[in-house]
Amino acid sequence: MANNNDQQKQGQVQVNMTPEVEKGVYSNLAIMGFTPTEFIMDFVFHHPGMPRANVQSRVIMSPAQAKRLMRLLEQNMANYEQANGPIALPEDNQPKGPISPFKVN
Repeated sequence: MANNNDQQKQGQVQVNMTPEVEKGVYSNLAIMGFTPTEFIMDFVFHHPGMPRANVQSRVIMSPAQAKRLMRLLEQNMANYEQANGPIALPEDNQPKGPISPFKVN
């Protein structure tokens, strides 16, 4: 069995999870912002019909890690849709660009 130094040399990290984190949190809304050095993602639960919503979790990461997360989400979404069919979103049916076929100068 490899020791921690050998695992780190191979780029492997042992990840541990506390029981509280393992339970997870439910989010039906995400809010994102960024600075030159960080992406800040707030995961919110908004109960329908309620005027207020609470942030359940905040994740802050570097731009490079945010891009890796984006790629990981894209790949997993493609795998999910391949196995389960496409996910239809109402906003996907909205017209893009000018509605009129005529160019306006």
